[in-house]
Amino acid sequence: MSKQPKLTSMAQEIEGHLSAVRQILRQPVDAEFARGNLTGPQRSVMQALFHGGLSLKELSRRVGLAHSTVSGIVDRLEKRGMAERQRNPDDGRASTIVVTKTVRDSMRETYPAIVLHPVTAALRCAKPAERAAILEGLRTLRRVVEATARS
Repeated sequence: MSKQPKLTSMAQEIEGHLSAVRQILRQPVDAEFARGNLTGPQRSVMQALFHGGLSLKELSRRVGLAHSTVSGIVDRLEKRGMAERQRNPDDGRASTIVVTKTVRDSMRETYPAIVLHPVTAALRCAKPAERAAILEGLRTLRRVVEATARS
């Protein structure tokens, strides 16, 4: 057997494991979003906005939806107190859409714990040697993937 099929098979298995882990890690975040009764597009808009304010045009491009669709989504999120349009003082026609302070504060307080919970729970169940092996394996994978990406 040549090296290429072995590498391909190994890469497929690694990707399968990473995909399964990502799915498990996303479950608490998805559950938190579900508690907010957001539609899929509303969730996409909120995720895009959480990292910083965007113009409607930028937001539309980021979430891959039509300008008019995103404008309607923002209108509904504003009514729920989750997002707001901030007018540009120099150009009254321009605005930046941001998540509200209430949402930012809530996410700052709860999001890190929600994201880390599955990993923390798993590490709590692992033996010390397993913890070390997991961390070393991930460090190694990251190092070689980053080195390959740079070349």
